[in-house]
Amino acid sequence: MSEHDTSFDRPEKRLDRTPRVTVTRHLAKAVEQRMSELFDVRLNTDDHPMDRDALVAAMQDCDVLVPTVTDRIDAEMIEAAGSDLGLIANFGAGTEHIDLKAAAKKDIIVTNTPGVFTDDTADLTMAGIIGVPRRIREGVELVRSGKWTGWAPTAMLGRKLGGKTLGIVGMGRIGQAVAHRARAFGLEVAYHNRKRLPEAIERMFGARYVETLDELVAEADILTLHCPADAENRHMIDARRLGLMKEGASIINTARGDLVDYEALVAALESGRLAGAGLDVYPDEPNVDQRLIRHPNVMTLPHIGSATREGREESGIKVIANIRMWADGHRPPDQVLSGF
Repeated sequence: MSEHDTSFDRPEKRLDRTPRVTVTRHLAKAVEQRMSELFDVRLNTDDHPMDRDALVAAMQDCDVLVPTVTDRIDAEMIEAAGSDLGLIANFGAGTEHIDLKAAAKKDIIVTNTPGVFTDDTADLTMAGIIGVPRRIREGVELVRSGKWTGWAPTAMLGRKLGGKTLGIVGMGRIGQAVAHRARAFGLEVAYHNRKRLPEAIERMFGARYVETLDELVAEADILTLHCPADAENRHMIDARRLGLMKEGASIINTARGDLVDYEALVAALESGRLAGAGLDVYPDEPNVDQRLIRHPNVMTLPHIGSATREGREESGIKVIANIRMWADGHRPPDQVLSGF
């Protein structure tokens, strides 16, 4: 079950018709085919993002909405939903884009697909952890530009990974998967979490707990973020905390764009205080600050942390399982915390 699960007291009953399901984005072919076999489904085959009005219209005329991380579903939209809407079956693990309290007040269950993208996101995070200190982007562009003049003893010097401190902010599934991978590269793993992990888990990952985020930021050679972007965490990495980082350190963000004050990040990069950054998420996607794109040692990726065929199909399968369990009158396996 989801790590956010809690008891749900409202009695359930079996839906007396084939569920009417609206899917907000184009999903994997196999997933859409199976949905078409099982449900009265409305697909978004041309993959156009649905605006607010379109989402509200869909919520007024379906039993199940299948949104993604790019669909912001606030309290006003949930209040305007039709009386038949009983399930928001999110495609993806994060649910900060959905007002969970508003959904609970209307007896709308929210589910997600936890654990599916853990390895995929951790793998991409490692690409940044390796690529930024070794100046991979800069090297690729040097070769492609035709300006590379050949090997030289002092050319394109980066920083080695072995012995450096990797600071992990958020030690959930993805943070732990990153810690597991980092040990193979000789990185010393330190982490900060809302709650300290059991000692046995710390030993398993060779991870050392740091009491405060400020302390972790100050000692990390590479800082990587793996926590939700709720109101408490917005701009948790701001100008003050960036100022605490070691000169020549780097930051990796494959979690959520709102975790970082990107204006302050640009300033830290342009001043030379930070050596580089690996970014897969941005506060105003798909818009990316041109100063980040121009910086020679910033890896700017198009939000592909979960973009594997296997992961996206598995996520779709979990969505289908949640819908079927709900329609049969049972508690869905991945129901998330109500918000109360």
